Amino acid sequence: MKITIVQGAFFPVPPLLGGAVEKMWYGLAKEFVNKGHEVNYISKSYKGFLDVENDGGINHIRVKGYKVPSSGIFLKVLDFFYTLKAVRKISKSTDIIVSNTFWLPILLPSNQKKKCMIDVARMPKGQMKFYTKSARLRANSSPVAKAIKDEIKKEYFDKVVMIPNTLPFRNSKTIDFSKKEKTILYTGRIHPEKGLDILIEAFAALDAKGWQLLIVGPYSTETGGGGESYLHELKVLAINSNVRFLEPVFDIEKLNEIYAKASIFVYPSVAEQGETFGVSPLEAMSWGCATIVSNLDCFKDFLIHEKNGLCFDHRVENRVEILNGYLRDLIENPNRINDLARAGLMVNDTHSNEKLAAEFLNEFESIKIKQ
Repeated sequence: MKITIVQGAFFPVPPLLGGAVEKMWYGLAKEFVNKGHEVNYISKSYKGFLDVENDGGINHIRVKGYKVPSSGIFLKVLDFFYTLKAVRKISKSTDIIVSNTFWLPILLPSNQKKKCMIDVARMPKGQMKFYTKSARLRANSSPVAKAIKDEIKKEYFDKVVMIPNTLPFRNSKTIDFSKKEKTILYTGRIHPEKGLDILIEAFAALDAKGWQLLIVGPYSTETGGGGESYLHELKVLAINSNVRFLEPVFDIEKLNEIYAKASIFVYPSVAEQGETFGVSPLEAMSWGCATIVSNLDCFKDFLIHEKNGLCFDHRVENRVEILNGYLRDLIENPNRINDLARAGLMVNDTHSNEKLAAEFLNEFESIKIKQ
Protein backbone atom coordinates (compact mmCIF):
# COMPACT_ATOMS: atom_id res chain seq x y z
CA MET A 1 0.00 0.00 0.00
CA LYS A 2 0.96 3.63 -0.51
CA ILE A 3 0.37 5.39 2.82
CA THR A 4 0.56 9.16 3.28
CA ILE A 5 0.81 10.51 6.83
CA VAL A 6 0.13 14.23 7.24
CA GLN A 7 1.48 15.55 10.54
CA GLY A 8 0.59 18.86 12.17
CA ALA A 9 2.02 22.34 11.63
CA PHE A 10 3.94 22.82 14.87
CA PHE A 11 6.39 19.96 15.56
CA PRO A 12 9.01 18.43 13.25
CA VAL A 13 9.41 14.78 12.27
CA PRO A 14 11.56 12.98 13.39
CA PRO A 15 10.21 14.27 16.72
CA LEU A 16 13.24 16.24 17.91
CA LEU A 17 11.03 18.55 19.97
CA GLY A 18 8.83 15.80 21.37
CA GLY A 19 5.11 15.50 20.78
CA ALA A 20 3.29 12.29 21.64
CA VAL A 21 1.39 12.19 18.34
CA GLU A 22 4.53 12.81 16.32
CA LYS A 23 6.46 10.12 18.19
CA MET A 24 3.68 7.60 17.68
CA TRP A 25 3.18 8.09 13.95
CA TYR A 26 6.92 8.22 13.29
CA GLY A 27 7.28 4.85 15.01
CA LEU A 28 4.33 3.45 13.08
CA ALA A 29 5.73 4.78 9.80
CA LYS A 30 8.93 2.80 10.41
CA GLU A 31 6.88 -0.32 11.09
CA PHE A 32 4.77 0.16 7.94
CA VAL A 33 8.00 0.38 5.91
CA ASN A 34 9.35 -2.75 7.63
CA LYS A 35 6.20 -4.57 6.51
CA GLY A 36 6.82 -3.61 2.88
CA HIS A 37 4.56 -0.58 2.48
CA GLU A 38 5.44 2.77 0.90
CA VAL A 39 5.20 5.71 3.31
CA ASN A 40 5.15 9.38 2.35
CA TYR A 41 5.41 11.55 5.46
CA ILE A 42 4.36 15.22 5.22
CA SER A 43 5.48 17.38 8.14
CA LYS A 44 6.80 20.76 9.22
CA SER A 45 10.09 21.89 7.69
CA TYR A 46 12.87 22.28 10.24
CA LYS A 47 16.49 23.35 10.31
CA GLY A 48 18.87 20.50 9.55
CA PHE A 49 16.28 18.53 7.57
CA LEU A 50 15.88 18.54 3.80
CA ASP A 51 12.44 19.42 2.46
CA VAL A 52 12.51 16.22 0.40
CA GLU A 53 14.50 13.18 1.48
CA ASN A 54 14.31 9.44 2.06
CA ASP A 55 15.39 8.43 5.53
CA GLY A 56 15.18 4.80 6.61
CA GLY A 57 12.75 4.03 3.78
CA ILE A 58 10.36 6.87 4.71
CA ASN A 59 9.82 9.50 2.01
CA HIS A 60 9.81 12.81 3.91
CA ILE A 61 8.11 15.84 2.38
CA ARG A 62 8.36 18.99 4.49
CA VAL A 63 6.49 22.27 4.16
CA LYS A 64 6.69 25.52 6.10
CA GLY A 65 5.17 25.21 9.55
CA TYR A 66 4.88 27.47 12.56
CA LYS A 67 5.68 27.91 16.24
CA VAL A 68 2.84 27.11 18.62
CA PRO A 69 0.88 30.35 19.25
CA SER A 70 -0.69 31.24 22.59
CA SER A 71 -4.09 31.83 20.99
CA GLY A 72 -6.23 28.80 20.12
CA ILE A 73 -7.97 30.76 17.35
CA PHE A 74 -4.66 31.83 15.82
CA LEU A 75 -3.51 28.19 16.04
CA LYS A 76 -6.42 27.14 13.82
CA VAL A 77 -5.57 29.94 11.35
CA LEU A 78 -1.96 28.79 11.11
CA ASP A 79 -3.09 25.18 10.81
CA PHE A 80 -5.29 26.23 7.86
CA PHE A 81 -2.40 27.80 5.94
CA TYR A 82 -0.12 24.86 6.70
CA THR A 83 -2.76 22.38 5.53
CA LEU A 84 -3.30 24.29 2.28
CA LYS A 85 0.37 23.66 1.49
CA ALA A 86 0.34 20.07 2.74
CA VAL A 87 -2.70 18.97 0.75
CA ARG A 88 -0.93 19.90 -2.50
CA LYS A 89 1.85 17.45 -1.65
CA ILE A 90 -0.42 14.41 -1.43
CA SER A 91 0.02 12.08 -4.39
CA LYS A 92 -3.14 11.19 -6.31
CA SER A 93 -1.97 7.57 -6.36
CA THR A 94 -1.85 7.20 -2.57
CA ASP A 95 -4.06 4.47 -1.13
CA ILE A 96 -4.41 5.80 2.42
CA ILE A 97 -4.19 9.26 3.98
CA VAL A 98 -3.72 9.70 7.73
CA SER A 99 -4.79 13.16 8.87
CA ASN A 100 -3.33 14.88 11.93
CA THR A 101 -4.49 18.42 11.16
CA PHE A 102 -7.80 20.13 11.88
CA TRP A 103 -8.42 21.26 8.30
CA LEU A 104 -7.18 18.38 6.13
CA PRO A 105 -10.40 16.29 6.27
CA ILE A 106 -12.30 19.38 5.08
CA LEU A 107 -9.85 20.54 2.40
CA LEU A 108 -9.27 17.13 0.79
CA PRO A 109 -10.99 16.50 -2.56
CA SER A 110 -14.00 14.14 -2.34
CA ASN A 111 -12.14 11.19 -3.86
CA GLN A 112 -9.35 11.52 -1.27
CA LYS A 113 -11.73 11.86 1.69
CA LYS A 114 -12.73 8.27 0.97
CA LYS A 115 -9.10 7.27 1.62
CA CYS A 116 -8.70 9.30 4.78
CA MET A 117 -8.34 8.07 8.37
CA ILE A 118 -8.64 10.99 10.78
CA ASP A 119 -6.48 10.61 13.85
CA VAL A 120 -8.55 12.02 16.72
CA ALA A 121 -5.97 12.35 19.47
CA ARG A 122 -7.78 15.10 21.40
CA MET A 123 -11.28 15.44 22.75
CA PRO A 124 -13.40 16.72 19.84
CA LYS A 125 -14.97 20.16 20.13
CA GLY A 126 -17.85 19.98 17.67
CA GLN A 127 -15.86 19.41 14.48
CA MET A 128 -16.64 15.70 14.03
CA LYS A 129 -19.86 16.40 12.14
CA PHE A 130 -17.73 17.96 9.40
CA TYR A 131 -15.57 14.84 9.08
CA THR A 132 -18.16 12.15 8.34
CA LYS A 133 -17.26 11.89 4.63
CA SER A 134 -13.88 10.49 5.64
CA ALA A 135 -13.34 6.73 5.76
CA ARG A 136 -12.45 6.37 9.45
CA LEU A 137 -12.45 8.37 12.66
CA ARG A 138 -9.72 6.80 14.77
CA ALA A 139 -9.95 7.39 18.52
CA ASN A 140 -6.94 6.76 20.75
CA SER A 141 -9.04 5.85 23.81
CA SER A 142 -12.53 4.74 24.78
CA PRO A 143 -13.55 8.21 26.12
CA VAL A 144 -12.53 9.81 22.81
CA ALA A 145 -14.50 7.21 20.82
CA LYS A 146 -17.58 8.00 22.91
CA ALA A 147 -17.08 11.74 22.45
CA ILE A 148 -16.85 11.30 18.66
CA LYS A 149 -20.12 9.37 18.59
CA ASP A 150 -21.77 12.09 20.66
CA GLU A 151 -21.08 14.53 17.80
CA ILE A 152 -22.15 12.48 14.78
CA LYS A 153 -25.27 10.71 13.57
CA LYS A 154 -25.70 7.03 14.39
CA GLU A 155 -25.43 6.08 10.72
CA TYR A 156 -21.73 7.00 10.86
CA PHE A 157 -20.87 5.04 14.02
CA ASP A 158 -19.28 2.24 11.97
CA LYS A 159 -16.59 4.71 10.87
CA VAL A 160 -15.39 5.12 14.45
CA VAL A 161 -12.58 2.77 15.48
CA MET A 162 -10.58 2.75 18.72
CA ILE A 163 -6.92 1.83 18.39
CA PRO A 164 -4.78 2.87 21.36
CA ASN A 165 -1.56 4.81 21.11
CA THR A 166 1.65 2.86 20.75
CA LEU A 167 4.81 2.90 22.77
CA PRO A 168 7.28 4.94 20.71
CA PHE A 169 9.94 2.28 21.22
CA ARG A 170 10.35 -1.46 21.61
CA ASN A 171 11.57 -2.31 25.10
CA SER A 172 13.00 -5.81 24.99
CA LYS A 173 15.35 -5.34 27.95
CA THR A 174 14.96 -7.25 31.19
CA ILE A 175 14.28 -4.81 34.01
CA ASP A 176 16.80 -5.06 36.84
CA PHE A 177 14.80 -3.84 39.82
CA SER A 178 17.91 -3.93 42.04
CA LYS A 179 19.27 -0.96 40.06
CA LYS A 180 16.19 1.18 40.59
CA GLU A 181 16.86 4.42 42.44
CA LYS A 182 14.83 6.24 45.09
CA THR A 183 13.27 8.48 42.50
CA ILE A 184 9.66 9.54 41.95
CA LEU A 185 9.39 10.72 38.35
CA TYR A 186 7.13 12.88 36.22
CA THR A 187 7.73 13.40 32.50
CA GLY A 188 5.55 15.53 30.28
CA ARG A 189 4.61 19.13 29.67
CA ILE A 190 5.05 21.46 32.64
CA HIS A 191 1.63 23.06 32.45
CA PRO A 192 -1.11 23.87 35.01
CA GLU A 193 -3.42 21.20 33.55
CA LYS A 194 -0.91 18.48 34.50
CA GLY A 195 -1.56 18.86 38.24
CA LEU A 196 2.08 19.22 39.22
CA ASP A 197 1.18 21.37 42.22
CA ILE A 198 -0.68 18.35 43.64
CA LEU A 199 2.35 16.14 43.12
CA ILE A 200 4.82 18.59 44.65
CA GLU A 201 2.62 19.20 47.70
CA ALA A 202 2.10 15.44 48.19
CA PHE A 203 5.83 14.79 47.96
CA ALA A 204 6.76 17.70 50.22
CA ALA A 205 4.54 16.26 52.96
CA LEU A 206 6.45 12.96 52.91
CA ASP A 207 9.16 12.13 55.39
CA ALA A 208 11.08 10.12 52.82
CA LYS A 209 14.81 10.38 53.41
CA GLY A 210 16.89 9.65 50.36
CA TRP A 211 13.99 9.99 47.92
CA GLN A 212 13.80 12.69 45.27
CA LEU A 213 11.07 13.96 42.98
CA LEU A 214 12.31 14.47 39.42
CA ILE A 215 10.22 16.59 37.03
CA VAL A 216 11.27 16.44 33.39
CA GLY A 217 9.57 18.27 30.55
CA PRO A 218 9.14 21.38 28.43
CA TYR A 219 7.84 24.52 30.11
CA SER A 220 8.01 27.10 27.29
CA THR A 221 4.73 28.13 25.68
CA GLU A 222 6.23 27.26 22.28
CA THR A 223 6.46 23.61 23.31
CA GLY A 224 3.05 23.52 25.00
CA GLY A 225 4.20 24.38 28.52
CA GLY A 226 2.88 26.92 30.99
CA GLY A 227 5.77 29.34 30.56
CA GLU A 228 8.56 30.70 32.76
CA SER A 229 6.19 32.19 35.33
CA TYR A 230 4.43 28.87 35.95
CA LEU A 231 7.75 27.06 36.28
CA HIS A 232 8.80 29.66 38.86
CA GLU A 233 5.56 29.06 40.81
CA LEU A 234 6.31 25.34 41.00
CA LYS A 235 9.90 25.96 42.09
CA VAL A 236 8.67 28.21 44.90
CA LEU A 237 6.22 25.49 45.94
CA ALA A 238 9.08 22.98 45.96
CA ILE A 239 11.42 25.03 48.18
CA ASN A 240 12.93 23.00 51.02
CA SER A 241 11.93 19.72 49.31
CA ASN A 242 14.16 17.36 47.35
CA VAL A 243 12.59 18.29 44.01
CA ARG A 244 14.66 18.61 40.83
CA PHE A 245 13.51 20.15 37.57
CA LEU A 246 15.31 18.99 34.43
CA GLU A 247 15.23 20.54 30.99
CA PRO A 248 13.06 18.59 28.52
CA VAL A 249 14.59 15.41 27.13
CA PHE A 250 13.39 14.74 23.58
CA ASP A 251 15.90 12.01 22.75
CA ILE A 252 14.03 8.75 23.37
CA GLU A 253 17.15 6.81 24.38
CA LYS A 254 18.12 9.39 26.99
CA LEU A 255 14.56 9.57 28.27
CA ASN A 256 14.48 5.79 28.56
CA GLU A 257 17.58 5.93 30.76
CA ILE A 258 15.65 8.17 33.16
CA TYR A 259 12.63 5.83 33.19
CA ALA A 260 14.89 2.83 33.80
CA LYS A 261 16.28 4.35 37.01
CA ALA A 262 12.99 5.60 38.50
CA SER A 263 11.03 3.45 40.97
CA ILE A 264 7.73 5.36 40.96
CA PHE A 265 6.08 7.41 38.23
CA VAL A 266 3.24 9.88 38.85
CA TYR A 267 1.06 11.53 36.22
CA PRO A 268 -1.40 13.74 38.15
CA SER A 269 -3.19 15.36 35.20
CA VAL A 270 -6.35 17.36 35.91
CA ALA A 271 -7.11 17.99 32.22
CA GLU A 272 -10.70 16.73 32.01
CA GLN A 273 -10.95 17.48 28.29
CA GLY A 274 -7.33 17.88 27.17
CA GLU A 275 -6.05 14.47 28.28
CA THR A 276 -7.05 11.68 25.93
CA PHE A 277 -4.51 8.90 26.43
CA GLY A 278 -1.32 9.46 28.40
CA VAL A 279 1.79 8.18 26.62
CA SER A 280 4.10 9.11 29.49
CA PRO A 281 2.48 6.70 31.99
CA LEU A 282 2.61 3.98 29.33
CA GLU A 283 6.31 4.61 28.75
CA ALA A 284 6.99 4.53 32.50
CA MET A 285 5.12 1.24 32.95
CA SER A 286 7.13 -0.31 30.14
CA TRP A 287 10.32 0.48 32.06
CA GLY A 288 9.17 -1.04 35.34
CA CYS A 289 7.97 2.02 37.22
CA ALA A 290 5.14 1.59 39.73
CA THR A 291 2.76 4.09 38.14
CA ILE A 292 0.17 6.40 39.72
CA VAL A 293 -2.28 8.37 37.59
CA SER A 294 -5.22 10.68 38.26
CA ASN A 295 -8.81 9.49 37.87
CA LEU A 296 -9.25 10.39 34.20
CA ASP A 297 -11.12 7.84 32.10
CA CYS A 298 -8.47 7.77 29.37
CA PHE A 299 -5.99 6.00 31.65
CA LYS A 300 -8.42 3.18 32.40
CA ASP A 301 -7.86 1.57 28.99
CA PHE A 302 -4.44 0.35 30.15
CA LEU A 303 -4.08 0.95 33.92
CA ILE A 304 -6.24 -0.99 36.38
CA HIS A 305 -6.22 0.33 39.95
CA GLU A 306 -4.45 -1.99 42.42
CA LYS A 307 -3.57 -4.43 39.62
CA ASN A 308 -0.90 -2.84 37.43
CA GLY A 309 -0.88 0.66 38.92
CA LEU A 310 -2.70 3.07 41.20
CA CYS A 311 -5.31 5.75 40.52
CA PHE A 312 -6.07 8.67 42.84
CA ASP A 313 -9.15 10.90 42.70
CA HIS A 314 -7.91 14.32 41.60
CA ARG A 315 -11.37 15.86 41.87
CA VAL A 316 -11.83 15.65 45.65
CA GLU A 317 -10.74 18.27 48.16
CA ASN A 318 -8.24 16.00 49.93
CA ARG A 319 -6.51 14.87 46.72
CA VAL A 320 -3.07 15.88 48.00
CA GLU A 321 -3.54 13.73 51.09
CA ILE A 322 -4.71 10.75 48.99
CA LEU A 323 -1.70 10.95 46.67
CA ASN A 324 0.59 11.43 49.65
CA GLY A 325 -0.84 8.25 51.21
CA TYR A 326 -0.21 6.22 48.04
CA LEU A 327 3.37 7.47 47.81
CA ARG A 328 3.99 6.77 51.50
CA ASP A 329 2.60 3.23 51.19
CA LEU A 330 4.84 2.45 48.22
CA ILE A 331 7.96 3.90 49.80
CA GLU A 332 7.40 1.92 52.97
CA ASN A 333 6.67 -1.31 51.01
CA PRO A 334 9.33 -1.89 48.33
CA ASN A 335 7.81 -5.26 47.42
CA ARG A 336 4.55 -3.51 46.53
CA ILE A 337 6.46 -1.20 44.21
CA ASN A 338 7.96 -4.20 42.42
CA ASP A 339 4.66 -6.09 42.23
CA LEU A 340 2.85 -3.17 40.56
CA ALA A 341 5.83 -2.48 38.33
CA ARG A 342 6.06 -6.08 37.10
CA ALA A 343 2.34 -6.16 36.35
CA GLY A 344 2.70 -2.96 34.36
CA LEU A 345 5.30 -4.47 32.04
CA MET A 346 2.46 -6.05 30.04
CA VAL A 347 2.11 -2.80 28.08
CA ASN A 348 5.26 -3.78 26.18
CA ASP A 349 3.13 -6.38 24.41
CA THR A 350 -0.32 -4.78 24.36
CA HIS A 351 0.92 -1.42 23.03
CA SER A 352 3.87 -2.39 20.86
CA ASN A 353 4.41 -0.81 17.45
CA GLU A 354 4.30 -4.28 15.89
CA LYS A 355 0.90 -5.19 17.35
CA LEU A 356 -0.83 -1.87 16.76
CA ALA A 357 0.71 -1.31 13.32
CA ALA A 358 -1.00 -4.56 12.32
CA GLU A 359 -4.32 -3.19 13.61
CA PHE A 360 -3.89 0.02 11.61
CA LEU A 361 -2.95 -1.93 8.48
CA ASN A 362 -6.07 -4.07 8.83
CA GLU A 363 -8.17 -0.89 8.89
CA PHE A 364 -6.25 0.49 5.91
CA GLU A 365 -6.95 -2.69 3.93
CA SER A 366 -10.64 -2.38 4.79
CA ILE A 367 -10.66 1.25 3.62
CA LYS A 368 -8.90 0.33 0.38
CA ILE A 369 -11.37 -2.45 -0.40
CA LYS A 370 -14.34 -0.08 -0.07
CA GLN A 371 -12.88 2.64 -2.32
